[in-house]
Amino acid sequence: MYTQIDQNKSNTRILMYLFIAFFLLVGYGFGYAYTESQDAAIGFMGIFGIIAIIYAGVSYFAAGKIALSITGATKIKKEDNPTLYRTVENLAIAAGVPTPDIYLINDTALNAFATGRDPKHASVAITKGLLDQLEKPELEGVMAHELSHIQNFDIRLQSITVALIGLIALISDIFLRSMFYGRRSDRRSSGKGSGLLILIGIVLAILSPIIAKLMHLAISRQREYLADASGALLTRYPEGLASALEKIKADKEPLEAANKATAHMYIENPLRNEQGMKWMNSLFSTHPDINDRIARLRGMVQ
Repeated sequence: MYTQIDQNKSNTRILMYLFIAFFLLVGYGFGYAYTESQDAAIGFMGIFGIIAIIYAGVSYFAAGKIALSITGATKIKKEDNPTLYRTVENLAIAAGVPTPDIYLINDTALNAFATGRDPKHASVAITKGLLDQLEKPELEGVMAHELSHIQNFDIRLQSITVALIGLIALISDIFLRSMFYGRRSDRRSSGKGSGLLILIGIVLAILSPIIAKLMHLAISRQREYLADASGALLTRYPEGLASALEKIKADKEPLEAANKATAHMYIENPLRNEQGMKWMNSLFSTHPDINDRIARLRGMVQ
């Protein structure tokens, strides 16, 4: 577990450095496409680098809130749902972490996630549908799983990934729009810079989803196995989480608040029922097969 925590911290730093390097290259290409001057391109690279550093810093401190805002989750107090609050509070004491903020997602789909930058600044969220469906041992299993993500510092890498993927998609969109609006009128006649801008836009349009998927895969499937095992050890009742996962597996309702940037945060992939190339979705899923997870949990008591 401690090795996993150290690795998560290291992966977060690597992800931030790669993100800044990517922005430096984008800034250079953007600047050269608009000015056709290498000196100006270097200036643009510096500007984009500063933006990247600022955004990376903001992402580090605010990524958790960004993720919660995307879902429309509402923070609850003990009097709003005493059972849920006490469950999380007791498990947090057992795990040796501060009690995280608790949020409720007003959606009848069955799912939950944890977010934040460290155990002192963490939150757990659960859909109303899942909360209504679970028995007490199952609720304990799900919340123990999410608290394990907090304890293992998975949440830091997960939350920052959401913010960085979103910005990469935004930059790609800016380039593609620039293709149609063109650049400065006094350079339109040459077409050289415009052609380069179009090329950059196309390359980014192709690379952005690939980069986003690689970031998703950086959130290793092994972290879900680890959180399952850690959660089961925390409750001393693996069947609770196994039974909850069975209910989540049986649910076919899509989670409206989920998207490809946030899917890796949930206890089970909310996009697993997407139509289309399901074998491809399975291949690149950030979650291990739910049947295997259930089998492993039940194997813990044999």
